[in-house]
Amino acid sequence: MNLDAPFLLAQRAARHMIANHTAGRIINVTSVHEHVPLPRSAAYCASKGGLGLLTKVMALELAEHGITVNAVAPGEVATPMAGQHGVDPSTVDRPAIPAGRPASAHEIANAIVYLAEPGADYITGTSVVIDGGMMLMAAAANQLVH
Repeated sequence: MNLDAPFLLAQRAARHMIANHTAGRIINVTSVHEHVPLPRSAAYCASKGGLGLLTKVMALELAEHGITVNAVAPGEVATPMAGQHGVDPSTVDRPAIPAGRPASAHEIANAIVYLAEPGADYITGTSVVIDGGMMLMAAAANQLVH
């Protein structure tokens, strides 16, 4: 689901855009776990990592057609998947995240909207991490070990 569905949908969208000589956007939703591992989540991390690399390959292949391909990689988001149905993220305390809280779904959606706008014409093949600084904490944890 995390890799096959976006691959097939992006492929179909790209074929449609190319056939109609239409520039466009393909925006995938990966995860911070495209970039950093999560214990006991090999299948999830592999699928998100695969989607991240698919994003880069498609960006290379489709740029000549005026199609950009990017990904958004959220960290923790206050959603039912995270056990936070109807929760205001500003009320959730997450001391391990520099921002101190999870993201709202709207914050992730805003990044997707930005990548779809004309101002993002020159952005392709990238993964925008939206995690409140969570991935930065891996470096801090490494400092504690050394």
